[in-house]
Amino acid sequence: MTEDALEKLKYPIGRYQRTPFHEDEVQANIQTITEFPALLRSRVEKLSPDDLLKSYRPGGWSIAQIVHHMADSHMHSYMRFKHAVLENHPTIKDYEEADWAQLEDAKTIAIRHSLDLLEALHHRWVIFLESLSERDFYKAYYHSGYKKDYPLHIALGVYAWHGKHHLAHIQNALKK
Repeated sequence: MTEDALEKLKYPIGRYQRTPFHEDEVQANIQTITEFPALLRSRVEKLSPDDLLKSYRPGGWSIAQIVHHMADSHMHSYMRFKHAVLENHPTIKDYEEADWAQLEDAKTIAIRHSLDLLEALHHRWVIFLESLSERDFYKAYYHSGYKKDYPLHIALGVYAWHGKHHLAHIQNALKK
């Protein structure tokens, strides 16, 4: 497989591109965060056990692992947002996503609890996001793994993209 073909499988909607703060984009990203749990549930909750084991690329996660990863990742993000609002430029703890995806709770095809968790988490996250001022969206955390600052308006864009990114993975896995 060529490097370009692998890149397309890994990033079917492209890599996230940072953009300057814009209120309309922040609102659109909040809307994406609002809608994501229902969209994900509609795509995966009626899949067969065999479908949940399908992967979007050789060596990639199964659909079930993607769902569990979304719950893990978005919990981390929600907490990072709170740390950034309540602390002065905190350094957030990184985690090894690939290792988390190999733990038993992430390898099970029972995805209902992760879907429920995402629904509840996103409900709380949106309430929190809608309470932030424009100034709050400029508050940032330092990501120790990537060694860069993430203002909240950028982090919000990353996680709006993240949901779409993994929905595309699921769509590609189901085409196989």
